[in-house]
Amino acid sequence: MPVPRPEYPNPLFDRSHAWLNLNGSWDFRADPAQQHTAAAADGYDQRITVPFAWETPASGIAAHWLETAWYRRTFTVPSAWSGQRVVLHFGAVHHEATVWVNDTEVAHHEGGYTPFSADVTDALGDGEQLLVVRVHAPADKLDIVHGKQRSMPRDDYDGVCFTPSSGIWQTVWLESRPATHLATLRLRPAHDLTGIAVDATVRGPESGTARLRLRVRGEDSTVTLDIGPDGRAGAVLPVATPRLWSPEDPHLYSVDAELTSADGTDRVTSYTGLRSIAVDGEALYLNGHRLFIRGVLDQGYWPDTGITAPDDAALRRDLELAADAGYNLVRKHLKLEDPRFVHHADTLGMLLWAEPASPGRFSPESTARFAEQIQPMVERDGNSPAIIIWGLYNEEWGLDWDLPGDPAKQQAVADAYDRIKALDPTRPAVDNSGWTHVRTDLLDWHYYDESAASWAATVADLLSGRRDDFPVKLGPDLVVHKQLAVTGQPLRGLPNLNSEYGGGFTGLERAWHLRWQTQELRRHDRLAGYVYTELYDIEHESAGLLDFHRGAKDLAGVDPGHVNAPTTLVLDLTPVAPGRDLLTATREFTVGVRVSHHGTEPVEGTLHTTWTAVYAAAPESPGSPVPGCHAEAKPYVLGEAVEVPATLPEGRTSGRLHLALVAEGGSVVARTALDVDTRSEPHIGDDPRAGRAE
Repeated sequence: MPVPRPEYPNPLFDRSHAWLNLNGSWDFRADPAQQHTAAAADGYDQRITVPFAWETPASGIAAHWLETAWYRRTFTVPSAWSGQRVVLHFGAVHHEATVWVNDTEVAHHEGGYTPFSADVTDALGDGEQLLVVRVHAPADKLDIVHGKQRSMPRDDYDGVCFTPSSGIWQTVWLESRPATHLATLRLRPAHDLTGIAVDATVRGPESGTARLRLRVRGEDSTVTLDIGPDGRAGAVLPVATPRLWSPEDPHLYSVDAELTSADGTDRVTSYTGLRSIAVDGEALYLNGHRLFIRGVLDQGYWPDTGITAPDDAALRRDLELAADAGYNLVRKHLKLEDPRFVHHADTLGMLLWAEPASPGRFSPESTARFAEQIQPMVERDGNSPAIIIWGLYNEEWGLDWDLPGDPAKQQAVADAYDRIKALDPTRPAVDNSGWTHVRTDLLDWHYYDESAASWAATVADLLSGRRDDFPVKLGPDLVVHKQLAVTGQPLRGLPNLNSEYGGGFTGLERAWHLRWQTQELRRHDRLAGYVYTELYDIEHESAGLLDFHRGAKDLAGVDPGHVNAPTTLVLDLTPVAPGRDLLTATREFTVGVRVSHHGTEPVEGTLHTTWTAVYAAAPESPGSPVPGCHAEAKPYVLGEAVEVPATLPEGRTSGRLHLALVAEGGSVVARTALDVDTRSEPHIGDDPRAGRAE
């Protein structure tokens, strides 16, 4: 049987020249009564496949609400490692792990999403070595970080939680290294993007006399450094002709680090990209160019493997699916994901919003555990050019949904923000995504609404400054109005993002809301971006553009790639309902069409139209040009409305009008559609715009 997840697990700190994968089949014993000990050899009556959580079918166990279990296997240290230190690594274990080698305890770790390791050299004997791991994953997760894993007692947000993933859920491996070794290798672009700033940490008995050689592959850029008394060394490695990393050109620079001491030579490779991400007023800038975020939420669950990707290709495939849908950013939600996911984003050019898992309630214990994730997150993934935003809390989860009314909770959020900014001031950070902010670099908000009219009105009011709060439905009969920020914090002057939205319970409804809600976000020039909820379904949650297996869903002919394109068409219309965007008493009508364009140069072209049946996909041909309908837009400035006349074809009572912007030369640069029905007048209530073209 092939070893699952055989690839080297941490490309941002690569010692793959000297590693041994320990994934595969391990002995397993459930311990619901917590009666076993590490020394006892009895009770291992099952086999589990590592690295899949014991709730999952892929593990071979599929045990639910088991809180304590033991793992056991043997390993043999390669003879080539003689004289080296042997280090045992765990990518992640949920939640509390204690590790023994040959009956010697070598590690104890709490925190289900952060990596840990142990030098096991002194516990080794001759021949085969015995490795035992005890894992405790409490059913009551409220005071520990668990993200979207279900807890018993339940979280306040249990309705959007999923099956827990307990035990070892990322790769386990061995590495060899000298006693004096590289502990960290921090890479950041130099301020002027002409080189790579390196900050290395060395540990070991000979660190004071060690020498560190750094080299940028493919460049005439090498430097040799002495190690300081604090074990650190730093330099800027120049790059002669810098090639900036961007979604369009995700160029990476590899840095080889070679540490030489009396203990031997340690070699580590990492990489980064030369790119900048900056906040300037209400705008974000990537490499000095305006950036509009077109993002999608990704929660990192798979049908048979829980929070572990079934294989490396699945991590890459999710990023490719997001790109196919027109997105330029993925927000990995409430989960410190497998580092291979970050690596694939780096190579593919997909921007990332990264954030840790949340606890379930506010307490001194949960606050401390949440904060303990921040440094490992930044240390492990900080070299990644793809990560442009660090997230922290989400919607006051773990803060009892009471941030505005409690100074202690506000202080916890401010402390978390200060901690991450001290570790990494190069990226913007979000303190409490979606709800009331305390201290943040981005003013983001989450807003869900099934009414197209009230959605459009609330978005317009928020972005114009007419209101500083928005409605949040916390229960069937409980709606609260969330302030954008606590008193005394800025409500303007920061980049403004809607970082969760979407609506509808069927594929047809979700596609309709995707099309029209995204259009309204694109209507407002001061918006810095959006994050749609979400890429794929998970268990009972059917909010995805794809199903749980990443298969296509019926989106009623809507192509998300058209909706999320850098250039889109915005219609001056508030739609009535799916399949009946516009109700009209006559076959003839006009609709105002504007261009939203997020490129570096102005765009212009002629509007074309063609008709199909309602719900039909856009034909390959853009149709016929509409005389006199020339549309244009400057970058990040919504274009002026162009009145487009249209006539429903003879003999039809309904149809879908496809509109396309065609540039000189015939290339189609933007598409949208409008479903028209003549069979009844709209029921419009108090909104005179609903179902009518302006």
